[in-house]
Parts: sequence; C-alpha cells; structure tokens
Amino acid sequence: MRATPYAYEARFRTRTPLFADEGRPDMARDSDPVRVRRAYDPVEDDDGTRILVDRLWPRGVSKERADIDLWLKDVTPSDELRSWYHHDRENRHDAFVERYRAELDDATHTEAVDRLVDLVREGGPVTLVTAAKDVADSHVPVLLDHLKHVMKRT
Repeated sequence: MRATPYAYEARFRTRTPLFADEGRPDMARDSDPVRVRRAYDPVEDDDGTRILVDRLWPRGVSKERADIDLWLKDVTPSDELRSWYHHDRENRHDAFVERYRAELDDATHTEAVDRLVDLVREGGPVTLVTAAKDVADSHVPVLLDHLKHVMKRT
C-alpha cells in the first residue's frame, strides 16, 4: 500500500468514518457523520442517507438492491480524469489526487460538495456508496478529505 496523507486510505474497509483522526480509521462508529460502503455490500439499517458517489451505476446492482437515496455524479472525477487514471493507476495516483482536488474546486463540483455538506450537517448518518473494487485506491478517500476540509472551513 502506498503512503499517502489520507487517514482514510490506511486499512480501508467497507465502512470508514469521515473524521477518523483518532483510533482505527477502518472502524465506523455510530457517531461518525459519514461512512463508506461498497455498492455490492448489503444495506444496513444504520446506513442513513445512502449517496452514490460514482459517475457510472454499479454493474449488476439493481436500484432496489442498492437502495440509493441520492446519486451525486458531480462529486466524482470527470470521465476524462477517471479514464486517464484507470489506464495506469500505479504511476498516476499522485497526479490523479492533485487533478481531482482541482476538479473538486470548480463550480460544478463545488455545488455538489455543498449539497453533500448540507446533508451531513442535517444530522443522521450519511453513507457514501461506491462500486470501486479497491476503495482505498479510488476517488473516495480524496473526496472524504476534501469534504472534511470544507466542513472545517465553513
């Protein structure tokens, strides 16, 4: 596993808390405002608002099984960036993180991130759902880190 500044990438599992600055970052607690779950995992009663954070619908997962409350495509990397990254993940990870962070600061992404922040602040758990096979090596840790910083700023 490559070393990164993201607490969320270390030992990433199916549910990861947003603010895991203390303790084990791979263990979600009921008090954690944001959790992460793969689209292929069973839905749990305590998932709260389930938000799909992938640009494409998870292959082979019905809408009923996914039980998605909101699909925020605009918090995901652009098609171009996603395709570019998937062609050489090992050598492009650091550049991907930098480029995705820049995308998250553009107007389209900012509006969607603000909507996500509002949902987290409304209370109750929020579960980000992704089909990524390797969540730790996907866009999700970057999104979580960005969300954490936005929430601290505002």
